[in-house]
Amino acid sequence: MRPDQSDDIEAQGGAAAPFGRSVSRMFAVLFRPEMARWRFRIALAFFLTVGAKGLAVLAPVLMGEGINALTGDANAGARLGVAGLSFVALLGLFAAARFLAAALPMIRDAFFSAVTQDAQRLIAVDAFRHAQHLDLQFHLTRRSGALNRVIERGVTAMEYLLRFLAFNIGPTIVELGFAAVVLALLYGMQFSLAAIVTVGVYAVFTIVVTEWRNKQRRVLNEADTRLRGIAVDTLTNFETVKSFAAEDREAGRYDSAVQEYNRHYVKIMQSLAALNGGQEFIMTGGLLAVAIMAGYGAVNGSMQVGDVTAIILMLFNIYRPLNILGWAWREIKQGTVDIEKLFQLMDRKAGVADAPDAAEFRPDIGAIRFENVRFAHEGRASGIKDVSFDIPGGAFVGIVGPSGAGKSTILKLLFRFYDPHQGRIAIDNQNLADVTQFSLRKALGLVPQEVVLFNDTLRFNIAYAHPDASDEEIMRAARRAQLGDFITSLPAGLDTRVGERGLKLSGGEKQRVGVARAILGDPPILILDEATSSLDSGTEEEVQAALREAARGRTTVAVAHRLSTVASADFILVLDDGRIMERGSHDELLALNGVYAELWRLQSGGEPHTHPHPAFAPQFAK
Repeated sequence: MRPDQSDDIEAQGGAAAPFGRSVSRMFAVLFRPEMARWRFRIALAFFLTVGAKGLAVLAPVLMGEGINALTGDANAGARLGVAGLSFVALLGLFAAARFLAAALPMIRDAFFSAVTQDAQRLIAVDAFRHAQHLDLQFHLTRRSGALNRVIERGVTAMEYLLRFLAFNIGPTIVELGFAAVVLALLYGMQFSLAAIVTVGVYAVFTIVVTEWRNKQRRVLNEADTRLRGIAVDTLTNFETVKSFAAEDREAGRYDSAVQEYNRHYVKIMQSLAALNGGQEFIMTGGLLAVAIMAGYGAVNGSMQVGDVTAIILMLFNIYRPLNILGWAWREIKQGTVDIEKLFQLMDRKAGVADAPDAAEFRPDIGAIRFENVRFAHEGRASGIKDVSFDIPGGAFVGIVGPSGAGKSTILKLLFRFYDPHQGRIAIDNQNLADVTQFSLRKALGLVPQEVVLFNDTLRFNIAYAHPDASDEEIMRAARRAQLGDFITSLPAGLDTRVGERGLKLSGGEKQRVGVARAILGDPPILILDEATSSLDSGTEEEVQAALREAARGRTTVAVAHRLSTVASADFILVLDDGRIMERGSHDELLALNGVYAELWRLQSGGEPHTHPHPAFAPQFAK
């Protein structure tokens, strides 16, 4: 049994749906339009499954009639409408039926695996795509890796449930139904009832005991976790253990944990023995009851020896798949939980969604307007309050202020990662709430404080904003981002892999890849989110040169911690406590002698000059 699992998706998705709803949604995938090419295989799999179970029920009847023929009954085979068949002929038919009953499911599994894999692919891609379109708040609040685990477990559970419900549990029920009908028609209703009652008692006993064992398994898992934790903790902190002469004390803790684990493990093994013993008792009891009834019929002449054999063989065929019922029940329950979490993820509504009649964003000069915008993040009382400003197309605007003032929140609202609680945001007189998020974000280029790259090639990462770009276009953007010489110096050039999160590149190289990516996308509006704050002075100068090139000819909004980065801006917005406290050019703000002037004095060492020092203020050319 897999250990109990909990994640953000479960917590956020609401109550679990009933078992039937999860299973019906899972099987509905097989009948989606994308699965139309598999319709014939699905139908064929159904007929092969039913046919195999029909042959499995027929085989014991053929064997019984064969034995009747061997004992001298001239009417052997009469029940099958083929009276007078010899023992050898009936035995041959028995062998053929038995072989086909086993072979047809193998043939079905061979060609049906492509169907289940394609169904898994559809669900996985749907879930992955839906997760990608969920709002930023969802991705910020989930635990790392939880989303991927939900998708993986749900898709795996789908394959498992399809296989067990459609090709194990379901066919076993079909076989029981066939057998009950055949037993009633050929040998007597009492045998049909005996088979149904035995299987029913067997199933109820198995489910009840398995649920009891599941509780024991959870306790065992907890004991195992404690045991492994003590072992790893002690061995990891061996210096502390030795410093306090606690070797024997830790060995005693470990011994206690092992003893606790062993106690629970013994209980698990005892309950397993009880489960297996009870199953065998029920199965043997059912067989014994049927054998006695059949034997009594043979003694009084109402049945033949072959009939007794056929009935017992038929029951053996029904009981055989039930041996794994306990394990299958536990796995099916866990699989249902996993797939329900996947469906909860897929049912989750995005906090920021396109309006039904959303239009394509049509960029023009890149003029930005905030009108009385108010927003606070979930769980916070503070945010931005009644923020209003206009940025003319083609302007370079800086946004500064202390940490937590709301600088990055303005950028997230501009990208429409969040919707404002109040007010209106427009670009080129188009309300962001009225356009599609895809078209809006295609018009915005971002260079963040830390450019995180995919574990792929330089080509892939630079071309991420324009996947169809040619190598010539990529290199042109790279050269504009001061990255051309670096790429040509590499043995593999654009095919150089950058490593996990770009760890094979320096900080400056990663930032320039981010700049090249923004240039290649050619957006009318460029957003710089503290793009140089984590770099040393030498590297910052190189990246600033790349940023000047990227900003040329487009509206640029730069959030900055270092005021020198935006000192040459057309105008600067100074935020504090979510409000715009000051606005104006660098010189105008210094003359006000307010928040900006104080920040400037702190960062420039108290120098009295009112013009940015050339080393701090590279001019952004428009």
